[in-house]
Order: sequence, then C-alpha cells, then structure tokens
Amino acid sequence: MSTVDRAYLMTGLGYGILGLALGIHMAASKDHGQFVTHAHIMLAGFAVSFVYAVCHKLWLSAEPCRLGKLQFWLHQFGMAGIAVGLFLLYGQFLSPELLDPFLALSSIAFLLAMILMKVMIIRARKQSV
Repeated sequence: MSTVDRAYLMTGLGYGILGLALGIHMAASKDHGQFVTHAHIMLAGFAVSFVYAVCHKLWLSAEPCRLGKLQFWLHQFGMAGIAVGLFLLYGQFLSPELLDPFLALSSIAFLLAMILMKVMIIRARKQSV
C-alpha cells in the first residue's frame, strides 16, 4: 500500500466516523438541521476519499509524485473547509456572508483536487500504453 492510498483510506474512514457520529447525534436529538453537513461529510469526505484510495491503489504509481501530494492536500483542505463551513452555517454559528468566501474557496480546492485526479489517471493511462 502506497502512502497516498493509505492516507486516503485513513482520512476517508475518519470522515465516515465523523459523518456517522453527526448522523447519530441528529437522530438522537431529533434535530436534523445539520443534514446537509452530514451528507457532504459522508459523500465528499468518506466516499470520494475511498474512491481516491482505490484509484491510487489500482492505477497510479506506488510512489506519489508531487502532483499526487498536491492533489491529496487540496482534497483535504477543501473537504475540511466544506465540513467546518457547513457545520458553522447550518448550526447558525456564523453568518452566511462571513462563511460564503470560505466555502467558495474550499469548494474550488475540492474541485481542483478532482481535476488533478483525472489528470493523473490520464497520465498514468498514457504511460502504460
């Protein structure tokens, strides 16, 4: 297992635990105000991280390149920013006007990470042909 696929697997499982804990809290409290946050943590955090771990394991080099490390950290920055920003937004801890730029930057980082993953997969395919 390479360092990046393991890192994605471990962070993905961490997001899964966090998302499930939030879901259990919402069910127990009967307050589903953080549903959007829960869904983003489970899908963007857990599921996408798991898919990236599989991509690294099956299609990308065992030794991560600089682009792979950049992609990993962009994903982590974006996902953490989205999770925290949505929690603060839907918990009404901070105003949308204050959080919007932070959420936009986090979302752009997440998008760039996905674009970089596609670039790395395309490069790996060309190198193997």
